[in-house]
Amino acid sequence: MKPMNEQHFATLRQHMVEVIGIHTDLMQEELGKAMLDERIMAVMLRIPRHLFVPETLAQLAYQDTPLPIGFEKTISQPFMCALMTDLLAPERHETVLEVGTGLGYQTAILAELAGHIWSVEIVEEFADSAQALLGKFGYVNVGIRIGDGSRGWPEHAPYDKILVAAAAEEVPEALLEQLKPAGRLVMPLGPARAQLLTAIDKDASGIVHKRAVLPVRFTRLETVM
Repeated sequence: MKPMNEQHFATLRQHMVEVIGIHTDLMQEELGKAMLDERIMAVMLRIPRHLFVPETLAQLAYQDTPLPIGFEKTISQPFMCALMTDLLAPERHETVLEVGTGLGYQTAILAELAGHIWSVEIVEEFADSAQALLGKFGYVNVGIRIGDGSRGWPEHAPYDKILVAAAAEEVPEALLEQLKPAGRLVMPLGPARAQLLTAIDKDASGIVHKRAVLPVRFTRLETVM
């Protein structure tokens, strides 16, 4: 079989976005909306997801499923990337902290929508690969460091929005401290078999409000003692 070309990948990317739309419509009752932000769909239609997965899995990159990327980690399914971004609702003037860079696909989505992205990744190989790839595509509004994401990145705090691509029983206190008043944090919360994708809002007085959206299953947030 001959190798896939850019037109093939573009066609698959269009199909991926259409499938995300179908899933959103079917989950309208749970999500409270029938469509996700059109800006997010437009960005996902452009970004070459097949370059953010291991080369051997490039042909599977646009299927709506998580894929292994090494070190017992995965890249989230496209629908989940879109939904988490929609819940986060990043704006062009905002600064976003991302916990869990992976190979940089979600980072690229955020970089297209927000002002500046600071991303923390615990696996050095992922951080190096993501930095190189995002630099290749010209994302100058992204900074990546290797470290324990549960501690955030205090030097650049406070953040308008925080997205955590790994699950924990509770929101790490350091992340709540680094979130601005009137800011939002999105992450999966709960034990391994009962995780819920959750939007956490901090109001102007610093009080935290949580809204569970739907059941999910993510890898656990790794911490360094």
